[in-house]
Amino acid sequence: MKRHRIAVFPGDGIGPEIVREALKILDIVSKETGVSFETKEGLVGGAAYDQSGSPLPDDTMQLALSSDAVLLGAVGGPKWEPLEYRLRPERGLLGLRSGLGLYANLRPVVVFEDLIDASPLKPDVIRGIDLMIVRELTGDAYFGKPRGVRIKNGQRTGVNTMIYTEAEIRRIAKVAFDTARGRRRKLLSVDKANVLEMTELWREVVTDVGRDYPDVELLHMYVDNCAMQLIRNPGQFDVIVTTNMFGDILSDEASMLTGSLGMLPSASCGEKSAMYEPIHGSAPDIAGKGVANPLATILSLAMMLRHSFDMAAEAAIVEKAVRAVLKEGFRTQDIQQRGSTVVGTVRMGDLVAEKVRSLMV
Repeated sequence: MKRHRIAVFPGDGIGPEIVREALKILDIVSKETGVSFETKEGLVGGAAYDQSGSPLPDDTMQLALSSDAVLLGAVGGPKWEPLEYRLRPERGLLGLRSGLGLYANLRPVVVFEDLIDASPLKPDVIRGIDLMIVRELTGDAYFGKPRGVRIKNGQRTGVNTMIYTEAEIRRIAKVAFDTARGRRRKLLSVDKANVLEMTELWREVVTDVGRDYPDVELLHMYVDNCAMQLIRNPGQFDVIVTTNMFGDILSDEASMLTGSLGMLPSASCGEKSAMYEPIHGSAPDIAGKGVANPLATILSLAMMLRHSFDMAAEAAIVEKAVRAVLKEGFRTQDIQQRGSTVVGTVRMGDLVAEKVRSLMV
């Protein structure tokens, strides 16, 4: 019997609720395939700070390092905003990414036909959208030094450093080219090479890596133009690769093509480990009310099956189950439409679980 170890970090806000629904699906996959998934929970973010005084306790990091993959809910909330910067919940998330060496973030953006009216854009603009954003995750201004706020010439001055080495750019470019090769063989590299020297190097290195992928069409675009084109004509994109900061912004913008942050999963991958999480936040305003959308977390689980455990067929079944439930008209409140049946977190999880079970028989 195959056995996989998964570290589960529910986190804050709605995190525990949505992770619970994903684990329902994992249990069904295990029973139907005979593959054993050993899950162990740990604390990260605000929940970890409340118990230990740190957003990333040592035992949490050790659990992550000793696991084959990590499933994360969400971190953060206004409760912890008054804390000093190093103690905020988000530092726990960044610490996990850095400690696990998770340098490549994969964010698929898929417009479900049955949710097409939920998007703020016209149906003819977004119909059929299926793109992947590959975001570098451990460099750029988020990790560059020097950083901080200091007194300079008698006044407070904030400093962050945008920095990449050639090796860092080369490895994320390879991930992007390999991803594009498995899709429609079109790669767009996004930078601001006309004003930022760091991204001028980015463009040069990505172009050089592209010589090893003659079957993949490589184009370059400035980030401001890309932001506009994602709204104007998103169907032109297949795979987009970009820096940490630009990727953070563009992927959240692209998420609104689907009409809801609650629908989009993500995978953060390194050489030896990977972490899977929905891209939305902890939504403390609805935490505990049983109305959160668990579908992005369930779809993140599907990405885990595909990328970490080589279970592409089972991942496809989970994705098919989500589509089937949506097609039958079931919706959580964030994606409700006229004529749909609005259900809560647990009921939505149960509906997907029932579909997965029936599809795996």
